[in-house]
Amino acid sequence: MRPVTPGALLVLEMPCGAFSVLGPILLSAMPSPQTIDKAAVLEQLRARVKAELERAMGSQKDVQAGATHEEARPENDKDTRAIEATYLARGLAERVATLEHAHLALSKLVLRDFGESDPIALGALVTLQEPESGAVRHYFLAPAAGGERLGTAGQSVLIVTTAAPLGRALLGCHLGDEVRVPAPRGARDMEIVALS
Repeated sequence: MRPVTPGALLVLEMPCGAFSVLGPILLSAMPSPQTIDKAAVLEQLRARVKAELERAMGSQKDVQAGATHEEARPENDKDTRAIEATYLARGLAERVATLEHAHLALSKLVLRDFGESDPIALGALVTLQEPESGAVRHYFLAPAAGGERLGTAGQSVLIVTTAAPLGRALLGCHLGDEVRVPAPRGARDMEIVALS
């Protein structure tokens, strides 16, 4: 039996031969991307990356100041405080560069609406459904900040980049396609039931 999609009408034949229309159904059980504000998801993601960037920059300044401070000088040949502080400063500098790149990429992302026949691309909000259980999951395809989980309109949205296996699998797919989703317990086939 094929799962019913949001907005579908359920028609029942009554014993007397008449028909009863019950619908639309499953709108609250299976939220579509139309109930999730894609612009709000992007703004929430931008704000989260910006806040993380500001924290990382503050930490980087503190660590750099500590690494060059007079008290960080080694007291003997076995004292590694300065080396450790330098490694930490380098790691934070790399993290700041990564976050700056993510911030820039997200600031340049222009959202567009995807029609039923459009292929999935960056900026798409995709809803996948497991055929057996009917469970739905929402994914936002972004150029950076993959793995972030955001909440909007009472729904959980996972950010996926094109570098991730799921992101690569979704690119170019269309509404109604089945996609193999990698998972820790083995890949699962899921259907693309909504796209915006």
